[in-house]
Amino acid sequence: MKNHNLLTIILLSSLFIGCNGSKSATEKYFSFDESKFKSEYNNDDSLSLRLLNGENKKIDSIVYFVNDKNIGSKKNLDNLTFSLKDQKLGYQNLKALVYFEGENQEITSRIELVSNVTPKLLNYKIVNTFPHDTSSFTEGLEFFRDTLYEGTGLRGFSKLLKTDYKTGKILKSLKLEDQDFGEGITFINNQLFQLTWEEKKGFIYNVDTWKVEKTFAYDKPIEGWGMTNDGKVIYQSDGTEKIWKMNPANQKMIDYVNVYSGSSKIKSVNELEYINGKIYCNIWQKDAIAIVNPENGKVESIINLAGLRKFIKYSEAEVLNGIAYNPKTKTIFVTGKKWEKLFEISVPE
Repeated sequence: MKNHNLLTIILLSSLFIGCNGSKSATEKYFSFDESKFKSEYNNDDSLSLRLLNGENKKIDSIVYFVNDKNIGSKKNLDNLTFSLKDQKLGYQNLKALVYFEGENQEITSRIELVSNVTPKLLNYKIVNTFPHDTSSFTEGLEFFRDTLYEGTGLRGFSKLLKTDYKTGKILKSLKLEDQDFGEGITFINNQLFQLTWEEKKGFIYNVDTWKVEKTFAYDKPIEGWGMTNDGKVIYQSDGTEKIWKMNPANQKMIDYVNVYSGSSKIKSVNELEYINGKIYCNIWQKDAIAIVNPENGKVESIINLAGLRKFIKYSEAEVLNGIAYNPKTKTIFVTGKKWEKLFEISVPE
């Protein structure tokens, strides 16, 4: 078994199955020559598109699209070659419009673009262990001004917390409305952002008073999961393989990447932490952290934290969730939903 497959299994219970889409019911004369398609592509590849003309219709022109972007045209059945260098990972939706004999026909198909990076397995060392409140259903964890903040979930129990992580003492607490399920948090531009899960809204707080300055609606039909930032944009997960980029000034989504470990799509990306140019991601129900390149969604490394489980004895403890980087100590703090411990770890690489 290849090493990258082993690492992917850490993150996944099952691997992606299938690639090409079925032909459209409207395809009566033409179709993509899918026999020339590869089972999977990466950014180093080029895609060669060619149509089959089973009834030898006289073609006037063919216009080709990838993800609804016009990539070129042909006057005949000659191949059209398209570089995948700048394409997002994930499905590439293919379309051709054929004009012939006074008629036109639309043909569709798709291919999958996967990562060409083999993730490395990184070791970690437990530096310290601290107490953690077992009533905290941890959704967000972040350091701000040398202090650890936490956002917790569950309707009727969701809170914002300011903590003394060394003792586990809660220094400040703000309970959300009972109908709101709290999710990820992040600090940017001297404001505190917090997501909700299914309510499709987020809150912007004054960092000192914790007064809500704005309640904003998601501008995409997504759920709210994890949150972090690089000082300029906010990164937000939605429980799928996507990591979104949000403009903190107007809360509008700018772009997104799809997260892939090798040839496998990584779904259920959860809590996020931006550390030295990479996004560290909890994967829901996995005791591992995926380290992702925010520019392309490729998993570059994996930290297998399954060994922490032996230290967790609380019967109601749930999944690993919560990553906070302390720039002062250059260590990472991790915990889980209703865990009784908070771990300070170092990752040498």
